[in-house]
Amino acid sequence: MIFSRRTGLTRTAGTLALGLLAALAANGSALAQSRTIKYIVPLAPGGPNDTVARLVAEQIGRDGGPTLVVENKPGAGTVIGTEFVARSAPDGNTILMAAGSFVVNPHLKKLNYDPMTSFEPVCYLAESPQMILVPASSPYKTLADFVAAAKAKPDELTIAANGPATTQHVQIEALKLATGAKLTFVPFPGDGPSLNAVVGEQVSAAALDYATAAGQIKAGKLRVIVVGTAARLDFLPDVQTFAEAGVKDTEWAGTFGIMAPAKTPKSEIDMLSGWVTKALKSPELREKFAALGIIPKGQCGAEYGAFVRKQSDTFARTIEAAHIKAD
Repeated sequence: MIFSRRTGLTRTAGTLALGLLAALAANGSALAQSRTIKYIVPLAPGGPNDTVARLVAEQIGRDGGPTLVVENKPGAGTVIGTEFVARSAPDGNTILMAAGSFVVNPHLKKLNYDPMTSFEPVCYLAESPQMILVPASSPYKTLADFVAAAKAKPDELTIAANGPATTQHVQIEALKLATGAKLTFVPFPGDGPSLNAVVGEQVSAAALDYATAAGQIKAGKLRVIVVGTAARLDFLPDVQTFAEAGVKDTEWAGTFGIMAPAKTPKSEIDMLSGWVTKALKSPELREKFAALGIIPKGQCGAEYGAFVRKQSDTFARTIEAAHIKAD
């Protein structure tokens, strides 16, 4: 054995110490993998929120993290599933997929929870760019064309979206307020029916996310006239953003985040955010997101909480100005 004056350890003791650390790390990973966490999606299976939740859960499992079991609890515009998580034990074993409605519902409905106090922000996972699309046969090539027509023919042009009293509904009303366009909002019970309506030319346009409409866009059946991101999308380089179209301070995006019940210990929040951050850096997950037009974010903790609060304030102003009511 060789004694090191610098470390005070024999080479054999140092080797044993390294082995012990490796064993502890392996044991910690095994414990994480044996743990099961309920990941509540407050919407029906098959939509973008469900897809993002499952992709993230699968990646965390592949990375050696805990098992996230996705459970769909749809109903009442995401209220049922959201309230379920708010009432769950704050032990890190139940988390919520926070969709855009997370910050819309409080301004339209009486709830048994408060998004700002009933939850702990974990991470902002990703966003799905929202856009306005028209049928391929439509004469409107840009947002400016569409808005000009809506002003020239008040209330004749129709725009479909999931609604009423949804994120898309609020965004459409914000567009009307910003541009003075006289559009008629046509609500549908989900993105799928809205997509079918615009493809079938039953409406003048639709507000949809890229993941929902990608197939019809690629098939040449729909044309995108504006995207709701801060910068142009790499896969739609010729399509203007709202800012480029002259509509300032307007961004549309479907947001996907994770919330835990209030009073969940910081150690649990840190553990979850660590696994999420690792998953979002995975080339495999990023490739799957890219195929759906989904943009990874990765803001966690207080940074995500600040984003949610700002988003809530923005929606509140539009809801009040547009006099939006929940049916």
